[in-house]
Amino acid sequence: MKYYLIVGEASGDLHASRLMLSLRKQDPDAEFRFFGGDLMSAVGGTRVKHYRELAYMGFVPVLLHLRTILGNMKMCKRDIVEWAPDVVILVDYPGFNLSIARYLRAHTHIPVYYYISPKIWAWKEWRIKDIKRDVDELFSILPFEVPFFEGKHHYPIHYVGNPTAEEVSHFKAQYHEEREAFCLANDLSISKPIVALLAGSRYQEIKDNLPMMLRVAATFSDQYQFVLAKAPSVDDHFYARYLNTHHGADVHTVSDRTYALLSHAEAALVTSGTATLETALFRVPQVVCYKTPVPRLIRFAFNHVIKVPFISLVNLIAGREVVSELFADRFTYDNICADLRSLLPGGNRRAAMLEGYDEVFKALGDTSAPDNAAQQMIALLQKKK
Repeated sequence: MKYYLIVGEASGDLHASRLMLSLRKQDPDAEFRFFGGDLMSAVGGTRVKHYRELAYMGFVPVLLHLRTILGNMKMCKRDIVEWAPDVVILVDYPGFNLSIARYLRAHTHIPVYYYISPKIWAWKEWRIKDIKRDVDELFSILPFEVPFFEGKHHYPIHYVGNPTAEEVSHFKAQYHEEREAFCLANDLSISKPIVALLAGSRYQEIKDNLPMMLRVAATFSDQYQFVLAKAPSVDDHFYARYLNTHHGADVHTVSDRTYALLSHAEAALVTSGTATLETALFRVPQVVCYKTPVPRLIRFAFNHVIKVPFISLVNLIAGREVVSELFADRFTYDNICADLRSLLPGGNRRAAMLEGYDEVFKALGDTSAPDNAAQQMIALLQKKK
């Protein structure tokens, strides 16, 4: 069968490439055409556009590149119709992808499948009307999305497992580096325990959160060494701007070794996002800390406007507070220090957090998300033929 996939960022490229491999395992004659990245290209097929040509975030960048964005959208619609695939598979990136889905529903009979659903439970819940109207099948990687879509909005979806859980499991199975070897390879002390710093993958996140993390690191550096996991998309000079101005902190860095770092860490300071789930999957106690502008206003909005109870995937999956979320007005030096102290070895909250992680593992399950999604997609397509 012919599969047309659309992604708009690096994480989508990763997830889509693994889905393509799974589709090919079950459909050896699979043909792929896509808006995607290098990982998808490595699997095979025809890349129409690289996702970097689509990825504009924020009001001003979108406004400045509006002509390019609209041109890409028009080209994508035309290309899909001309190629006439058996299915179009959209991966996250809702601003672009829901527009494509709307066009396909209005002008074609091509089925639209959504893999990794838009996070409308956090923001823009009104998009459920578009999804119900324009998306034939939705495949979720987060278990708490099932009651949201099916219970609240009466829209059946498929929970296929979580690819991050699978990636961590695969890494653990093949990673056998001893702590001493890891420390020697990265110029770290063999005697000092490690606290990981995961400050985000975007420049603004790092600018906002890293200075506070370094300040906290300086407080604990007599007993612990802090190791910053650098994001591959961020320039070393940008990190140096902050690392070179906090001389009291014993902070080292690693590049492209986040999973190895978490394998040897005793605790972690983490911004929100997938990193919170990855940290939990490595059973590393964590403080979720995230600086926001106008913190009191953000806290008010979170309590009265935003419709999710938590910002971290760990708590959302568990359905309760497993990890502390120190954001907005709770993002303070004293709060972060106190929380970290309680989670270090011997701390009074460490055991309870590790028990909470077990609830997260159970909720995620152990199925292969791309294999499960591919199997269900092919079965649904064959049923319609």
